[in-house]
Amino acid sequence: MRQGFEAALNEAARYLGATSPNPAVGCTLLDREGGILVVAAHHRAGARHAEALALHQARERGVIDRVVTALVTLEPCNHVGRTPPCSEALRDSPVETVWVGVRDPNPVAGGGIARLRQMPEGRQVRLLEDEPGFADLHEGCQALIAPFATRMVKQRPWITVKQALDAQGSMIPPAGRTTFTSQQSLEIAHRLRRASDAIITGIGTILSDNPRFDVRHVPDHEDRAPRLVVVCDRQNRLPDSWREKMIGSGFRVLVSRDLAEIPALLGDHGVNWAMVEAGPSLLDEIRRLALWDDWLVFHAGESGAGQSGSAPSDRDRAVITSHGPTPLRFILDEGAHPLPADKVAL
Repeated sequence: MRQGFEAALNEAARYLGATSPNPAVGCTLLDREGGILVVAAHHRAGARHAEALALHQARERGVIDRVVTALVTLEPCNHVGRTPPCSEALRDSPVETVWVGVRDPNPVAGGGIARLRQMPEGRQVRLLEDEPGFADLHEGCQALIAPFATRMVKQRPWITVKQALDAQGSMIPPAGRTTFTSQQSLEIAHRLRRASDAIITGIGTILSDNPRFDVRHVPDHEDRAPRLVVVCDRQNRLPDSWREKMIGSGFRVLVSRDLAEIPALLGDHGVNWAMVEAGPSLLDEIRRLALWDDWLVFHAGESGAGQSGSAPSDRDRAVITSHGPTPLRFILDEGAHPLPADKVAL
């Protein structure tokens, strides 16, 4: 079962950012011996949810009659939205046991556990939170759902700060360069952009760097909803040319004079996960106001390059500080050569 839950988590993590405003969810179907038959995930809002897709694939592959157990990272939904309830899809299947990674924080869609427990004799629902031996899997499911859960419970997105520092602790790249971090760090940063629904930045970053905030270095999600860019600009200095460029690239642009109002503003727009890409002044203000959930810092190696083949002491290092189970675990774990990472839980 452990392997099945890990497979469901990894499959769902591939679609972080693509499913918004829905959560990322994975589902694994097992046979009676615990063998994996199907692993599926929710791909985007409006498409089949993970459980429904897994059952559909099991039927397509001719293995539906062998399905006995369903492992789901999130409590199956129990309401009719753009798709039918997953609780009913499971009730109408051969599934005998449903393992649930974490309860649904959405008061509208919740209730799947109760509904499944009304299943005919011989079927049961079990929760990872009740199994101490699977505490790490439960935490993984919490991390996966953290952006969506934060919006449901706090009416604001999960906010990740991304920061890069050179060996001397400066955020300013050398003259003639736009970065001092390694290709590995760049790929992680762009995986984070891909997973995010919005970017928070300051007018100083816009005026000095003319950023595009697009996803490079890794493939972006296809057919995903437009991302938001929120610019903290107290003096109305945002150039119309930059705004028009971003809109032409498929972004939605918002401007706020008050940094403290941005989390609620993004929550109103259905944003699950927002990342901060800004300079030292705005980061200091975000820290002062405690407007963050996790903080990712890339520390460049002593060489300032961190390129493959350099001495281990010259490699970039990632430090994550988090107020709870962080979805950054999936961003850093993706890829063939993850960076060394230190994690600090607050």
